[in-house]
Formats: sequence, C-alpha cells, structure tokens
Amino acid sequence: MIRILIAEDHLMVRAGIRAILEKVGDIMILGEASNGQEAVEMTETLEPDMLIMDIMMPRLNGIQAAEQLRSRKVNTPILLLSMYADEGLVYQALQSGVNGYVLKSSVSDELVQAVHEIAEGRKFLSGPISEIVMENAFKPRPTSELDPLTILSPREKEIMQLIAEEHTSAEIAEFLTISEKTVEKHRANLMEKLRVRNLAGLVRLAVKYRMVDRDS
Repeated sequence: MIRILIAEDHLMVRAGIRAILEKVGDIMILGEASNGQEAVEMTETLEPDMLIMDIMMPRLNGIQAAEQLRSRKVNTPILLLSMYADEGLVYQALQSGVNGYVLKSSVSDELVQAVHEIAEGRKFLSGPISEIVMENAFKPRPTSELDPLTILSPREKEIMQLIAEEHTSAEIAEFLTISEKTVEKHRANLMEKLRVRNLAGLVRLAVKYRMVDRDS
C-alpha cells in the first residue's frame, strides 16, 4: 500500500486529486495539507510514502517546502504538480530534490503512473517537462540566468513569498517566530540583492518568477 499525503490549497482541486488516487487499490490517502508549511509539518509527523504537492501554495510554495524537507533530512519522495512548464521553474524544482513533476493538464492521464514509478524508485516527468530537460541537458547554464531569486537564502525566499501574499511585518514575525526588526532587515536585504526600490518591485518579481500565483 502506498501511503500518500496531498498538499494543495484549492479544495476542489485537492478533492479531484484524491478521487483519482482513491480509485486505485494500492493507494491510501493519509491526509491533506492546505499550504506549504502544513505540508512540511505533516510530512514529518505522518511519514507518508509520498508527498504529492502543488507547486503554488501559500506560506511556502512547493519548491520551498521541498527544500525545507530535504534540509531537515526528510527523504519522503515528492511529486510536484504544476500548471507551468517554464524552464526556470522546472530547473528550480529538480534542484530542490523532488522525484517527479506532473503538469496539472496531464494529471488525469499521468498521476497514477507517476505515483507508481516514483514508489518503485524512479523519477517521473510529464512529457513536455522531459523535453525541456533533454533540450537543456547539454547546455547547462547558471541557475541565476533562469531565475535571479536563486541568489536568496531559504529564509529570504520564505519572507519574500509572505510579503507577496500581503502579510504585514508583524504577521510575518509571528509566522516565523522572529522579531519585526528582523523581518524588516530581511526585507531591506531582499531589496538590495534584487535591486528593487520598493515592495511593489519585490511583488512583481515574486509573480514573474512563479513564487506566487499570478492572481496573488
């Protein structure tokens, strides 16, 4: 039996993923998370055989959540689901240590296959993602050329996402158990590193490089 944790912030999409998986006899749903922070905490607590996670979620996006889990030495296989096949986003995802990347447009056809492939120790990429990887396999470029946010630390990325989600410094400080002064220092460092003059500039970059949804 493959024990699955689903992390997806949209209830209807989460229900759809669950419905697809519950039709399969050797898959059991252990639980559901609605944001990236919950996904990290529940993965550590429940120890699922696999985490299926949307790449765009509040608090922590899927890539950041994967990075946190790997930094904590949690080796649970991770399958990311995404609407996007951007080269930079795919590169980030693979660098974060995930085991698979499935486009949401292909979920109905590929999700169950991806789960079984990953459960058997293999990687799984949707067709268009495989093409991107193969096209770029022999012409490696610095990640910073694809995404300037790669120069940020994990904590800076976390704070930038929370800023882009319109949380106040006080709220961010509470979420992360740090002082408002520390939040403000991180914000100043972000603006300097990314060469933007205000919060609107940070938000534009967060949206441009898929740190948050376009509608966020």
